[in-house]
Amino acid sequence: MERLGTGIGWRPEIADAVERMPGIDWVEAVAENLCPGHLPESLRRLRERGVTVVPHGVSLGLGGADRPDAGRLLALAERAEALGSPLVTEHIAFVRAGGPLTASPRLEAGHLLPVPRTRDALDVLCENIRIAQDALPVPLAVENIAALISWPGEEMTEGQFLYDLADRTGVRLLIDVANLHTNHVNRGEDPAEALAELPLEALAYVHVAGGFERDGVWHDSHAHPVPRPVLDILTDLASRISPPGVLLERDENFPEPGELERELGAIREAVEKGGGARADGAWRAAATVEPSSVSTDPARQRLALDQTALLSALVAGTPVPEGFDRVRLGVQARALAGKRADVVAKVAPELPVILGAGYRPAFLAYAQGAPMTDGYRRDALSFAEQLLLGGELADARVRRELREWWLERSGPTPRSRRPAVRLARATRRVLLRH
Repeated sequence: MERLGTGIGWRPEIADAVERMPGIDWVEAVAENLCPGHLPESLRRLRERGVTVVPHGVSLGLGGADRPDAGRLLALAERAEALGSPLVTEHIAFVRAGGPLTASPRLEAGHLLPVPRTRDALDVLCENIRIAQDALPVPLAVENIAALISWPGEEMTEGQFLYDLADRTGVRLLIDVANLHTNHVNRGEDPAEALAELPLEALAYVHVAGGFERDGVWHDSHAHPVPRPVLDILTDLASRISPPGVLLERDENFPEPGELERELGAIREAVEKGGGARADGAWRAAATVEPSSVSTDPARQRLALDQTALLSALVAGTPVPEGFDRVRLGVQARALAGKRADVVAKVAPELPVILGAGYRPAFLAYAQGAPMTDGYRRDALSFAEQLLLGGELADARVRRELREWWLERSGPTPRSRRPAVRLARATRRVLLRH
């Protein structure tokens, strides 16, 4: 495995700072935010300097019941080739459910949700990863995720689940030590025990990030400083194996560059501290077994039903499936709705401007009865449609501006701003009223 060194998550908001930051060996960029034919100039300059760029996918849903979408795999492959990346990464998570396997509407989580650690889920995940490996031009690494909730009836620990996954597929692992801390607080799982069970010889690199605790629940926010317990887990990991790469993630609430540099310094110190207590062993790749000839279709069917029931409870208000913690599901449901509101505000920044302080409560009320079935852009349009049709906007100016915004974006092509076209459009509206 290529030695990556110390890196940071590249985000447009800190692109200039990352370019100037000393000691950055590599960066990671969210794959879905990149267009292969129009890469940001900042990433181009980094590549020209010899800085490695790794695309990090968030929407493939390898842990879902469906086989990976060919179009999403092609997009991920194109980004890896455009960036000259040595590998690509994704998550061990499901992000959507429903559809043909359950004869129910498709639901989108807009978030990474945990896969049950069961034999059914492992069989499906292994086949999905093999499909992805065959479609990608470079090796794939998959990341453990943070979770607020636990599945009832799990058959393995996280370490056992990941060990079997790497053993059966040869996939690399992206270990997020912040997520190990999250699962320690939220699910009572010992990070040291998880590390002891993990196939660290399959390690591709490590994520480090911050979060916060509220009412006994740890939120993996990627918007706060890295806490000492996360650095301690990194030291523990580094005492077991020399990590090929370590990367600081920050997605929101970006601090001054100096603070990011200090966090990178603390990460380097944590790795060096662990290295002092380690006697490196020889590198060996994870074993790979031949794909099973047993059909995964029955397992996919069972997994689809379970995941759809959970996601429906989280985003559509259906009953909580048996065995789940109702309080924790409520926390997760509110977190999903809040994230939807935040992302829609970024995708459609005009909406918070038009609606002012009423944007967030209006969107949260909308989200309670309207689960996301497509992407965030469609979600923004549907939200505006509901407000316009519901007659809840008493302010004529707000209603007029929202209607204009919706008309500009709801058609197959943007509305023309040429005076002649606008006059023809207005005339047509008058004629239709009569």
